[in-house]
Amino acid sequence: MPRSRSQKQTPEAPASDSTMEKESAVQVGDPAPDTILPAPQLSPDAEILARAQAGDHHAFAHLYSLHKRRIYSLCLRMVGNVAEAEDLTQEAFLQLHRKIGTFRGDSAFSTWLHRLSINVVLMHLRKKGLPLMSLDEAMEPSYDDGPGRSFGAPDLSLTGSIDRLALERAVAALPAGYRLIFVLHDVEGFEHNEIAAMLDCSVGNSKSQLHKARLKLRDALRLSLRKGDRR
Repeated sequence: MPRSRSQKQTPEAPASDSTMEKESAVQVGDPAPDTILPAPQLSPDAEILARAQAGDHHAFAHLYSLHKRRIYSLCLRMVGNVAEAEDLTQEAFLQLHRKIGTFRGDSAFSTWLHRLSINVVLMHLRKKGLPLMSLDEAMEPSYDDGPGRSFGAPDLSLTGSIDRLALERAVAALPAGYRLIFVLHDVEGFEHNEIAAMLDCSVGNSKSQLHKARLKLRDALRLSLRKGDRR
């Protein structure tokens, strides 16, 4: 009887890596179905603002205490009268109370509040019949612009030992448009892009007004020094 050939047994192929991964893989980073993600936390300032917008009077009072000093300083430097500055500050915050719900966060809150306050001040100056130089007019070249310089750079002629009273008088004598840019940039410390957002003008326009304001201040201070030397 012929001997039957033994059949060769083929070993079972191991499971592929992809199959093993499908069977044992755990999705990393995906929360379990019952997991509740925590709500994003607001910063303290944003939380106070949100509460004030919702009608929380204590939150609004907190906003007032945070910003009243800078708004009063702006008003005082623009009108040069303590009583008027106090009234304008109160009016600015009354306007804020009415309009705070319209703030949508397109800019920093302080920028938005200053824009609102500037509108209050400019309206007051118009009612008093004071001439206001428009932002467009400030861009036009004039014969007294003097030599060009880098806009926004520190004006060395305005640093050092300067009589503070003379400087205050020179600032107060600036046209309202120049004075506003100078106060916002050199006193309040706002950048030109923030000032442009407040006044709805271009950054170049803001730089131009600051440049011309500094030139006028330099001339006024030189004249003041000459008068002092003659005494």
